[in-house]
Amino acid sequence: DADVERILSLRQSLNSKLSQDRWNRWRNGAAAVEGLRAGSLSIVDDVVRFGNADELNEDEREKLDQGLNAFLPWKKGPYEFFGQRIDTEWRSDLKWQRVKPFLTDMKGQVVADIGCHNGYYMYHLRAMGAKSVIGFEPMPINYYNHQLMQNLYPTPEINVELFGVEHIDLFPDSFDTILCMGILYHHTDPVGLLRKMRIALKQEGRIIIDCQGIAGDDTISLTPTSRYAGSTGVWHLPTMLCLQNWIRRAGFSKQIAFYSAPLDSTEQRATPWANVKSLSDFLDPKDITRTVEGHPAPWRHYLMIKI
Repeated sequence: DADVERILSLRQSLNSKLSQDRWNRWRNGAAAVEGLRAGSLSIVDDVVRFGNADELNEDEREKLDQGLNAFLPWKKGPYEFFGQRIDTEWRSDLKWQRVKPFLTDMKGQVVADIGCHNGYYMYHLRAMGAKSVIGFEPMPINYYNHQLMQNLYPTPEINVELFGVEHIDLFPDSFDTILCMGILYHHTDPVGLLRKMRIALKQEGRIIIDCQGIAGDDTISLTPTSRYAGSTGVWHLPTMLCLQNWIRRAGFSKQIAFYSAPLDSTEQRATPWANVKSLSDFLDPKDITRTVEGHPAPWRHYLMIKI
């Protein structure tokens, strides 16, 4: 059983961070929309939509703009708030379309979304009938980004907590489905994290893995010296075969690899709502199969795994 006392103590300790001055911009952004309420929450063409354009007057629209602008650059989406479309850096809808066919029988499920960011996938999981979706998201900025949405349309089935993936084993035998997308390669011990997820998974449950990696037929992973495609927090970039070995050695007996392809700028790019350096800035302009640092360019590997 879950160690409730330990979980509550951890939660209290992590939540105490939220009042720090360094998060004021995002706390105020979420608070800016507190008086607004969306008349509906829907998903249309994989865009998560809050309300309609005709629901706000001029003053309310100003509050909404203040809230939305606090979270620039918007990384994960797409969203639409009262008719205002947010085109995010990452086309999370493309990832969702790959994963959705493997998320059958969601009705009544308890789900963990590890590194849930602002909760884009959690809204999709709720729409598919999940009973409870817990987002593990250690970044207060993303916590407050989701809080902005909860203020506009409360969804009690969805909860974002400041837990990291390393805390998943505090919930043994608890989840029917775990999403672990874009997480493993950011950590020093991916096999250890897979083992922790195995503890948290119900016996008949499933985990959806999406991991950045590299192309190749060897069972190897790349560990960059420092930066990889402009990012400092990248530790292990496996080939698909290497990732499958990690999964096997973490104690999973069933796995289906269902997608492996280069990441491209259809899926990750700068937009008016994410005016940032993006993928195309970090690939070698003379050879897009290499990063600017000279490493093999990123691929994405997807699997569904079971105990």
